[in-house]
Amino acid sequence: MRYVAILLLLSAAVVAKDSAPNVDAATGLVIAPGWLHVRAHCGGCHSHALVTAQRGDRDTWLGIIRWMQETQNFWQLDPDVEAEMLDYLASAYKPVPGRRRAPIPAHLLPDGDT
Repeated sequence: MRYVAILLLLSAAVVAKDSAPNVDAATGLVIAPGWLHVRAHCGGCHSHALVTAQRGDRDTWLGIIRWMQETQNFWQLDPDVEAEMLDYLASAYKPVPGRRRAPIPAHLLPDGDT
């Protein structure tokens, strides 16, 4: 019985390892189609940890890119590259229910913070 329990634990560890995403050791980014664009474009200005700490759907990620372009001097992306980055981000860093609260709506922020 003890050996069966050990075998079950070892099998579960192998399955968990096989189902875990492949992550680049240098950046922490999930390795999937589009990750090289994210590595090159996002890591040029800030840590990749800022990317991996965020979650969002495609519209959320597009909003983040547009905000950076409008306020942080982030360059315009080739439309095909941008589409591939958005596909990657929305898949690899999609929203996780219960992970964090939604942003505070602008109308509820103190004056001057909108």
